[in-house]
Amino acid sequence: MSRKLLPDCLNNIFEFLEDDKGTLYSCLLVNRLWCNLSVRILWRKNICDLRHNSIKSSKVLGTLISCLSNESKNLLYENKIFIPTPTIRTPLFDYASFCKFISIDEIYLMIENFQEGSVNDNSDNDHDDNNNNDNDYNSDNDDGDDNNNDKDLILIAQEIIKMFMKRIPSLKKLNYNLNSNEINHQIPFIEFPGARNCLTNLSELNCNSNIHSEFFYQMSKICHSIQSLTIEFDEKISSGLNDLIISQKKLYSISLIQSRRNDKDWTDIIPSLIKHSNTVTKLILKGKNDRRPLSFITNFINLQDLAVTFDYLNATLEDFKDELRYFHFQKLQNLKFGFGCPKSDILVDFIKINGKNLNYLHINRYDNLLNISIPKLCPNLKFLYTIFINKESLIDILNGCKHLECIQVMCGHSYIKEKDMLEAIVKYSPKCFHEIRLYNYAKSYILSKDLDTFFFNWSNRIPQKSITFICLNVFDNLEKRNVKIIEKYRKLGVIKNARTYL
Repeated sequence: MSRKLLPDCLNNIFEFLEDDKGTLYSCLLVNRLWCNLSVRILWRKNICDLRHNSIKSSKVLGTLISCLSNESKNLLYENKIFIPTPTIRTPLFDYASFCKFISIDEIYLMIENFQEGSVNDNSDNDHDDNNNNDNDYNSDNDDGDDNNNDKDLILIAQEIIKMFMKRIPSLKKLNYNLNSNEINHQIPFIEFPGARNCLTNLSELNCNSNIHSEFFYQMSKICHSIQSLTIEFDEKISSGLNDLIISQKKLYSISLIQSRRNDKDWTDIIPSLIKHSNTVTKLILKGKNDRRPLSFITNFINLQDLAVTFDYLNATLEDFKDELRYFHFQKLQNLKFGFGCPKSDILVDFIKINGKNLNYLHINRYDNLLNISIPKLCPNLKFLYTIFINKESLIDILNGCKHLECIQVMCGHSYIKEKDMLEAIVKYSPKCFHEIRLYNYAKSYILSKDLDTFFFNWSNRIPQKSITFICLNVFDNLEKRNVKIIEKYRKLGVIKNARTYL
């Protein structure tokens, strides 16, 4: 007698495969049970990351329309809004109820893509008829079409969001970022039937600072379990935002992003943020220049993750030289400075105090003083990204950081040569090392013989450990010969994983 996996066991397996969409899609075809379990996981995050996939966007929109109530469908029909659906029958599943992560801005974008596609289709069909009438085109008609599109956009979005609020028993993540063109499209979905139950246990919120205050006020009354909060600052800060921040009980992660469109930043909400200074363990700050307040960071005494990024490479983060320079974050494990970084002596002083417990260090600037100091100040590093000009300081780090598992290195132009980097890693990296992330500033100059030599020598290391090789190449793909070499050593088990990103 054949044995069947219990649904709970199957579900645990499928949960493990959450990010492996290809495998989950194949599970849909096995039988009814497998389909029932896997479809729920596939739709969990299906209303996110649609902006770069117009085909998926169109299919998701059609499926959501098919899930609408008859009342909503009739409302769209009465307003002459016709969106193709995959079936005229009632859908096999209530797909909307499976969603745990939704993005209001992705819903708008999904509808806009459909509208643009419809306009393009109509334009193609009518192209021949209109060739002789170009001079009769009236901009007022175009304005009228835009107004109709806006009206349709809001109506479609309203009915879809209304469905989500009613059918999702407990939403986990909400993205609500509207650009300046969409700010007038705000829908008071928090007042929809079921919204209170849907949003009560929300754990992650990404939003703009200028969303209408009533939204934040209402959220502050019903939603007290947000653990991760991301705010992008736009032209103004709604008065209700502070109320929402203060009302949270266990806020662990805060990301503050200054828009490139204006100078508004996080100054006005710092007092509210500080009220969570004992619970916050992760803080991310992104700005367009370094004239932003940073000294308030010292209030977050339990920080484990700190990331500070500004748009200007030469930003020196002057706010660091006073209170932050000698401040000790006893639990800090991950530290990142993107574009913009404290001056060398200030940064070294900071890492002298905080480097011992660091597992992750990302410094996006060449700093020889820091590179020399890393082996001594950061002995427990597992991941490192910094800039090297020559291989000597890289060798010192590989010898000194005995727990290093992964390194990201920038090559090309005036930076360390690929050959020197590979030779140093294969010869001096610690036994636990298993991942290279190669970032090519300019065209890749990895010679096939050098790449082959590296993987051959790596295969002879004791103990033998498969390596992950990631090439972050902005300008071109690896040469075909190099791709063949990578594939050869992948088949031999020397390479665990290899990826190339343009």
